[in-house]
Amino acid sequence: MNSRVIALIVSVIAGVAFLCVAGLFALTGAASACSVVTTPSGTTGRYDAEQRHYAQVIVTVGVQNGIPVRGQVIAVATALQESGLRNLGHLGDRNDHDSLGLFQQRPSQRWGTPAQIMDPEYAAAAFYRKLVTIPGWQMMPLTVAAQAVQRSAYPDAYAKWESDAAVLVALVSGQPTTPGGPGEQCISVDGWTKPVRGTVGSGFRTDRRPKHDGVDIGAPKGTPIHAAASGLVIRVVCNAHRPDGSPYSCDVDGHPVNVLGCGWYVELKHPDSTVTRYCHMLRRPPVDVGQQVAVGQVIGQVGSSGHSSGPHLHLETHTGQPATESNAVDPVGFFVIRGVDLTEAS
Repeated sequence: MNSRVIALIVSVIAGVAFLCVAGLFALTGAASACSVVTTPSGTTGRYDAEQRHYAQVIVTVGVQNGIPVRGQVIAVATALQESGLRNLGHLGDRNDHDSLGLFQQRPSQRWGTPAQIMDPEYAAAAFYRKLVTIPGWQMMPLTVAAQAVQRSAYPDAYAKWESDAAVLVALVSGQPTTPGGPGEQCISVDGWTKPVRGTVGSGFRTDRRPKHDGVDIGAPKGTPIHAAASGLVIRVVCNAHRPDGSPYSCDVDGHPVNVLGCGWYVELKHPDSTVTRYCHMLRRPPVDVGQQVAVGQVIGQVGSSGHSSGPHLHLETHTGQPATESNAVDPVGFFVIRGVDLTEAS
């Protein structure tokens, strides 16, 4: 059974819903239009109409207050952790002190009166007012920025919601459009996307190339490479040298015999602690180590630097950090369980 058949079976079983977004997730500005391809049951993933409504309220208040997409994702992720995106009243013995509403804000901590906090628009605006007072919040990991606002007893809990929040922000932004148009991307409900529009060629550790720790996706030189999921940039490297060990530039095309190495490449660490690596970029990537990137954000361009015979993206997936040969896994299967078929023509 080939990887394409496996991908199809898994996606049918999982009932994966996708949303397609054009030019999505610059770190500033609003998200572009999106559309949803529903599953046979007519759902749009694991979130119901009430939760999507409150995500819409949070995004709308963010747009009205000039909050960039990154801030909207932080706010939605926070609400997912605090209330499950429900406007919760007082829960009696289950309440955490006097916490109320979408963000579980507390009147005793001067977030507002109970009536104000139970107003979702007020609560979202209050969250944003605090967020923008935090120096450098846009460059912080989501969990750090959220914790700086909320002062939660469980500061690491926010990170697990980042991918879902990114999908929800995209889902409720803009007006529906027809999927599949130029420049559109499809993001699974798990918050993952195919990083480049192109066709998978050389596979993972084939008989011909047993040490090939990724897959190659062919695409024209200069094609945008997108972050496959939200994550932290952990490496930006020029890796090119001749077989004798002498250095070779990453700013020119490499060679399949006379040059070794990954060329210009980026590694991202994702909230689930997995790592993706993107190789053979055209020029130095426009991201830096320590920068937080959102799913779909452009992190480079397809090139042919390093050990390469022509323009393509060499994509690797690793189950831990540092990314090594021992923890490399087949990207096709890795993406399938996250709702993305790399082998699908695009």
